[in-house]
Amino acid sequence: MMWCKSSYSDQGQNCIEVAHIPASFRKSSYSGVNGNCVEVADFPCGAAVRDSKNPAKGHLPFPAAEWDAFLTLARTARP
Repeated sequence: MMWCKSSYSDQGQNCIEVAHIPASFRKSSYSGVNGNCVEVADFPCGAAVRDSKNPAKGHLPFPAAEWDAFLTLARTARP
């Protein structure tokens, strides 16, 4: 992942950096027949989820520690 300073940053100033994260989203294996579900993408520093019905509306990123904790809980809470 490559981080870049905003073009509005002054030289030597602290600013917000952004990164383009190329992601390949995949549908959950628990998707229903109608195909409406949550999609997941793996990032170098965590993961992101998005609504498969509205992928252009963006994604919700999670840091690796939070994503790992979620997966651990989801795997142990299965009926």
